Amino acid sequence: MSDASASDRIPLGAKVAFLQRAASFPEGAARIEAIETHMSWVFLTERHAYKLKKPVRTDFLDYGSIAARGRHCEAEVGLNRRLAGDVYVGTVRLVANPTGTLQLGGKGRTVDWLVKMRRLPAAARLDDAIAKGGVDEERLHAALERITAFYAEAPPAAMEPGEYRRRIEREIDADREVLALPSHRVPLATTERVIEAQRVFLRDRGELIGRRAAHLVEGHGDLRPEHIYLLAEPVIVDRLEFNWDLRIADPVGELAFLAMECERLGAPEVGVPALDVYARRTGDRPPAPLVAFYRSRSACVRARLAIWHLEDPEAAVASPWLDRAARYLELAARDLGLAC
Repeated sequence: MSDASASDRIPLGAKVAFLQRAASFPEGAARIEAIETHMSWVFLTERHAYKLKKPVRTDFLDYGSIAARGRHCEAEVGLNRRLAGDVYVGTVRLVANPTGTLQLGGKGRTVDWLVKMRRLPAAARLDDAIAKGGVDEERLHAALERITAFYAEAPPAAMEPGEYRRRIEREIDADREVLALPSHRVPLATTERVIEAQRVFLRDRGELIGRRAAHLVEGHGDLRPEHIYLLAEPVIVDRLEFNWDLRIADPVGELAFLAMECERLGAPEVGVPALDVYARRTGDRPPAPLVAFYRSRSACVRARLAIWHLEDPEAAVASPWLDRAARYLELAARDLGLAC
C-alpha cells in the first residue's frame, strides 16, 4: 500500500462527492445512500456497503494517512470475518488517474481505501427489531450462542490484577475529565456521584475486579445492538479494529454493555439472556454487583463518546448527543443504586 503526499491533497469532500454518485460504482447501482458517522462515511448500493474512513487522528486511533487507512481497512476485514464471515468482501482502492479523475479500483494512484461489505437488511438488526417490538427470541438466542462461542475461542489477554484495576481507574478518570466540564452541560452532580461510587467500588471490591483480569480476551470492542443481525445464521459486524487495547475486555463486561444498550433502547428484557447463555456455556457466572459495575462503566464511556460529538460544531447544533449523554449517566447512576 504505497502512500504519496500528493494523494492526501484530494480533499475528503471531493471523495465523498464522487462516492455519492451511482455511476461511480462498477456494479451498476441505481442510487446511493450516504451515511456519515463520527469516523467514517458509508455508501450503500442495492447490494453492498462501502466504508470510507475519515482522515482523523485522536488519542486512540490514527487514520491520518492513506497508508494507515489502508492498513485499518484490511484489519477491519480480517477481524470481522470471525463473526460476520463473507459479509466482509474485502478492501477496494480509490484511485486517481493522471488528470485527477477518481475511480474505484483499476489502475491509478491510490488516494484512499474502502471496506466493501455485503449489504445486510436493516430490519434484521437487533436495534431495529427492538424499536419495532418484534425481537425473534430464537434468532436472538442463536446470536448470543455465536457471541459466547467467539469468547470461548478468543485469544486470551490476561493481565496482572493490579494493572487491570489501574486500567479501570484510568478510564474512570478519563470519563470525569470530559463529563465534568461545565461547557458540556451534563448534570455535574450526577456525574460526580457516579464517578465517586465507581471509585469506591473499585477500592472496596478491588479483589473481585482483580480476579476478572484472568478472564480478559481479545473481544469485539463495540458490542451494540446495531451491530447484531438476527438472520437465519446470525451476523455480528463492526468489531473494533483501530485499537488493539480497546478490544481487550472481560466477556462479562462486553455482555453487560450489550444489556445496558438494550435497556437504553427500551428493552431491558432483551439483554438479560446474554449473561445466562454465557454462564451456561462457560460456567463463569460473576456476582450481580460486578455486572452492575460493568454496566455503569459502559454507560459512562458511552456518555463520554456522546459528549465528544458536541465538539464538532456542525453536530452540536440541535443534536441528540447531550440528551443521550444524560440518559447514559442516568443508567450509570441507577446501576450503582444511586437516585437520579
